[in-house]
Amino acid sequence: MGNFVTDTTIYRGKPESGLSERQQRELAAYELLEELDIGYLRLDHGETATIEDCHEVEKLLKIEICKNLFLCNSAKTSFYLLVMPGSKKFDTKTVARQINSSRLSFAPAEFIEEYLNIKPGSVSILGLMNDREKKVKLLIDRDILKSEYFGCHPCVNTSSLKIKTGDLLSRFLPYTGHTPVYVDL
Repeated sequence: MGNFVTDTTIYRGKPESGLSERQQRELAAYELLEELDIGYLRLDHGETATIEDCHEVEKLLKIEICKNLFLCNSAKTSFYLLVMPGSKKFDTKTVARQINSSRLSFAPAEFIEEYLNIKPGSVSILGLMNDREKKVKLLIDRDILKSEYFGCHPCVNTSSLKIKTGDLLSRFLPYTGHTPVYVDL
């Protein structure tokens, strides 16, 4: 495992400096969280492309970073964002059966960018703010509801956020118009 965290400072809110170095999709996530009055803690770090890369981040933020998997059916006509605890194993058959879908697989990168405006490796529930046409169905593992806090990226994988789970469910999701379907993995 690499050392992804070089600055262990935990920040409250959006970055105050170095804004020109930040991607617009990241800044848009912070702006929306502020607009919705959703508080969060932020840790900036090196690129974390896998859940394994996030272990140091988890220790510092005292949370479990969630896996965010962008899936589709075999015909590529139905798209799903599955949010689950990072420590859980993904079982495609279990999820497909619970949502009455044919075989599920990881969606091609172009659909991630088209619907969520996120690059692969940075998939986040916050990307749903970009799915204005509601092309993506949100699936949440019920175990997510057991945690007071939710860990995710702000649409880029060079920062991680600690947000109250209740704020995501009661403020963020109603704003985006995405109603979660709960699954058990």
